[in-house]
Amino acid sequence: MGFVLAAAGSAVGLGNIWKFPYMAGQHGGAAFLVVYLGLVFTIGLSVMLAEFAIGRAAERNPVGAFARLGGRAWSVVGYVGVAAGFVILSFYSVVAGWTLAYVVKTATGLLHGASPGGLGRSFGAFVAEPMEPLVYHGLFMILTVSVVIGGVARGIERASRVLMPALFVLLLLLVARAVTLDGAGAGLRYFLAPDFSKVDATMVSAALAQAFFSLSLGMGCMLTYASYLAHGEDLPRLAMRVVALDTLVAVLAGCLILPAVFAFGFDPAAGPGLAFITLPAVFSRMPAGDIFGTLFFVLLAIAALTSAVSMLEVVVAYFVDERGLGRTRASVIFGLVIFLLGIPSSLSMGPWKDFTIAGKGFLELMDYLASNLLLPVGGVMMAVFVGWVIHPRAVAEATSDGTHRFAWAPLWRVICRYVAPVAITWILVGGL
Repeated sequence: MGFVLAAAGSAVGLGNIWKFPYMAGQHGGAAFLVVYLGLVFTIGLSVMLAEFAIGRAAERNPVGAFARLGGRAWSVVGYVGVAAGFVILSFYSVVAGWTLAYVVKTATGLLHGASPGGLGRSFGAFVAEPMEPLVYHGLFMILTVSVVIGGVARGIERASRVLMPALFVLLLLLVARAVTLDGAGAGLRYFLAPDFSKVDATMVSAALAQAFFSLSLGMGCMLTYASYLAHGEDLPRLAMRVVALDTLVAVLAGCLILPAVFAFGFDPAAGPGLAFITLPAVFSRMPAGDIFGTLFFVLLAIAALTSAVSMLEVVVAYFVDERGLGRTRASVIFGLVIFLLGIPSSLSMGPWKDFTIAGKGFLELMDYLASNLLLPVGGVMMAVFVGWVIHPRAVAEATSDGTHRFAWAPLWRVICRYVAPVAITWILVGGL
């Protein structure tokens, strides 16, 4: 259970609660949800199981795992994962810092008498500040480092056993409030009654990219967590549980945000500003909106923290296993390095907003490199590695040497060999 909660915590993050609802809002609501579910439980589940099999078979970090199972040349795939951990956490922590800031702001009266325009200006002024976002970015990294220093059992697993149930309780409380708002039914119909005329290649590509980002695939988080698993555990069942929990959170987040947005006549396709501008405007019009707004940002902060911990663990595990650093030292040093790398991302929203690389601000560039390059490359190579290089060993690992039944092993092989590499390459080419 500790592993399932930790792995689900890695998967459940801003991608589920912040990004998924606005992606569904932009791409047709329920039709997007149906396509997303289909991709998550085929390609997403298969790549997650591939990561589990590699990690437990090698009992190493991503670099050591690929080197041990496939030879030195394959360790390059592991380095892609470590690099992704650095890059993603650097800007992820900046956005997560915004959630901490908004816990404070909503609890201290941000929503009182606020208009959507005023909330938009307030958010713009906050992210443009040179220092305040950096303080919250630093605070979030301190929280992340503190959990990882504790190690797997005393840090990550213990934190996940508290944070994940708290996340579900908060989410269910907020969903119950959202669906009982006057006018919420239109949002539920938009999210749960599909109009398949809205399905097109752009939507399918967006759904697959979202599935990958949401499940924390391609960067070695799941591989690293699985490296600590006992050999008697049933990997396909664990993978299914993690995917199911992650998907449940995304669906509940949609049932929270879209009905609330429809109830007050806002645009469900508002994009990234949905969480920090549109939803606060919704909460400002609710009875007890300060309380529900504060709870929502606490929920976002918890989700962000459980994912950030897994990203830092990938980096720390590499330097502990391969470079011989102590866990505390590695956590502090690379937590600080990631904080420093995040400073340009934060400043690119304000003082450095006119500084661009290839037409992109620094935060946007880091997100682009991670989502459109590092994660797809890592995902393709993991699927190919399991499908073509170590497939008999991977099946033996998935069944714990025949101890557990694995009825869909032939389908897993087909997906890892052909379907996942083609589909993920489609994301890669389309994104670039």
